[in-house]
Amino acid sequence: MIDAAVGEEISPTEDDLPTGRFIDRELSWLAFNQRVLELAEDDRLPLLERAKFLAIFGSNLDEFYMVRVAGLKRRIATGIAVRAASGLLPREVHDAVLAASQELMHRQAECFRDDVAPGLAAQGIEVVRWDDVAESERIELSAFFADKVYPVLTPLAVDPAHPFPYISGLSLNLAVVVRNPHTGNELFARVKVPPSLPRFVHVGRSRFVTLEDVIAAHLDQLFPGMEVLEHHTFRVTRNEDVEVEEDDAENLLKALERELMRRRFGPPVRLEVEETISPHVYDLLVRELGVTTSEVFQLPWPLDLRGLWTLVDLDREDLKDPPFVPKTSRELAEVESSKAPDVLEAMRTKEVLLHHPYDSFSTSVQRFLEQAAADPKVLAIKQTLYRTSGDSPIVDALIDAAQSGKQVLALVEIKARFDEEANITWARKLERAGVHVVYGLVGLKTHCKLSMVVRDEGERLVRYCHIGTGNYHPKTARLYEDMGILTTDTAVGIDVANVFNQLSGYSMNTSYERLLVAPHSIRSGLVERIEREVAHHRAGQPARIRFKCNSIVDERVIDALYRASQEGVPVDVWVRGICAIRPGVQGMSETIRVRSILGRFLEHSRVYEFANAGEPEVWIGSADLMHRNLDRRVETLVSLNDPAHVATTNSLFDMAFAENTAAWDLDSDGMWHRRAAAGLSEPLIDMQSQLISNVTHRGGTVQ
Repeated sequence: MIDAAVGEEISPTEDDLPTGRFIDRELSWLAFNQRVLELAEDDRLPLLERAKFLAIFGSNLDEFYMVRVAGLKRRIATGIAVRAASGLLPREVHDAVLAASQELMHRQAECFRDDVAPGLAAQGIEVVRWDDVAESERIELSAFFADKVYPVLTPLAVDPAHPFPYISGLSLNLAVVVRNPHTGNELFARVKVPPSLPRFVHVGRSRFVTLEDVIAAHLDQLFPGMEVLEHHTFRVTRNEDVEVEEDDAENLLKALERELMRRRFGPPVRLEVEETISPHVYDLLVRELGVTTSEVFQLPWPLDLRGLWTLVDLDREDLKDPPFVPKTSRELAEVESSKAPDVLEAMRTKEVLLHHPYDSFSTSVQRFLEQAAADPKVLAIKQTLYRTSGDSPIVDALIDAAQSGKQVLALVEIKARFDEEANITWARKLERAGVHVVYGLVGLKTHCKLSMVVRDEGERLVRYCHIGTGNYHPKTARLYEDMGILTTDTAVGIDVANVFNQLSGYSMNTSYERLLVAPHSIRSGLVERIEREVAHHRAGQPARIRFKCNSIVDERVIDALYRASQEGVPVDVWVRGICAIRPGVQGMSETIRVRSILGRFLEHSRVYEFANAGEPEVWIGSADLMHRNLDRRVETLVSLNDPAHVATTNSLFDMAFAENTAAWDLDSDGMWHRRAAAGLSEPLIDMQSQLISNVTHRGGTVQ
């Protein structure tokens, strides 16, 4: 075993690597979201699944603008003209992002208008305009407006006595122009579409009208005595990234709450308007909001297709993927039984590898913690929580354990982006129940996925540990692909205990046996192993590198992969999102292949495999290969010791890179190409569907 924490990181030798070898991070992210959009455009998918991907595309882009584009604008405004690793200046990246976003957002709108909406209408699900609503339906909608909508509306006028109102980020609004019939003066007003009400309003069983259309049809009630001349829908995206100064760390909760209040008032980074907007209203919005015309997106109706979740939630199973219910891990329950598995007993027998959502989260990880909370021999539970739900059975299990007298520590990362407010709420709930809640280390986010149970087994105390790649979130565990191990291995127990001591106390330990831990040893550990593969290849021994992660942009790791490729080592990178690698470049990366798989589940696990001269070494954990993960977060990777588990991850890589697997391949120019079945006798295999089929046919206890 190599102790990667020992020694200095090996600096990359850049002399033999060309400039321009990195794809731009932001443009690579947009390429990922384009792949999401291509799923929405795929007419082979069920219609409501396509609507789901349209909504996901919109949510993804919103967050990208709130954080990444906002950061670009901040650097431009402050005059920070440092080139990115791609060689582009912030202004150049911003211009390229705006141009690419314009194209993608128009594709999204056209996909809904020209393809998905007509397809749904043919299946009896219609989204119609007010003018298409029958008189009887208008009466019903008018009653809905009077009872549910009108009481919460607040029209805000703009005139010398009323300044232009603050427009909250991501809110949908109506820009209204009215005229005083007595003076002839035209006035502007803004009406916010209430986010607390359904965006698509039922009219009949499967017909919907947008809420903004209902409001627009009743504007005369909001402006009595005035003539309503025109109205247009618009939407603003603001800088909503949260920054907490380290000086505030002693009172982190209050500091973060202050920042959450400031978030609402971040500067605009994007303005979406209907393509029918009049020039003078367009000019007024641009002027008052302080955006440039390049930041304005004129789009077909309707704006903000996140509202399509209303349609996705309809009870129309014929328009969705076939239902899938995860089953209990074969290693936890070898035969089918309605009885919940004894997870602690199984862990005493062997180390268990979990692969969610194919293996049930509720009968493995959740059951592990619930069983530990109820076990009188359990003395202590330590748990990291990055994202979870307020009604989570994980939180409930920790509360039950604390109330039964066990010592419970919860390491809560309240700086988890866009979950800060929820995390503060249930962190305080845990504190009230007697759980020891700590918030990690100053300057570092705690992103590792660790759980440790200490049990008195007579002659000794035994640590039961779970180390995973995903959050302890039962709901997303049905949608995210993740891996984890359940183990009583002594080395893992000591390693995990040391990590918790570092997070909750003053431990300076950085040496681990079965873990690599960021920010100390993940980058250096992976680079060391990459270079070891080069040595094996030179010696004529088996050498190969295979990585699976969400994103890979770290220049030191990528340069190490380039140098390995120059030596002839085969390198496969399976990435869901951002990838800065340029594969297939002559003399630099000819042996590197990069592939992306998107589908029903969000590929989220991180797996790092090395052939290691015929003794394969595999690591799984929480860390992506990004600067923030390797330098500014506490992350963990754990090695797999069971040859059967190594064989499992090996088979996943084999399937992902098979020629007949549906996927996207990255070329040296940074372009992604969706694989076609040309030249093959059978259609391409959907990997996730194949894994579902494998689970369905293996039998076992359902979730």
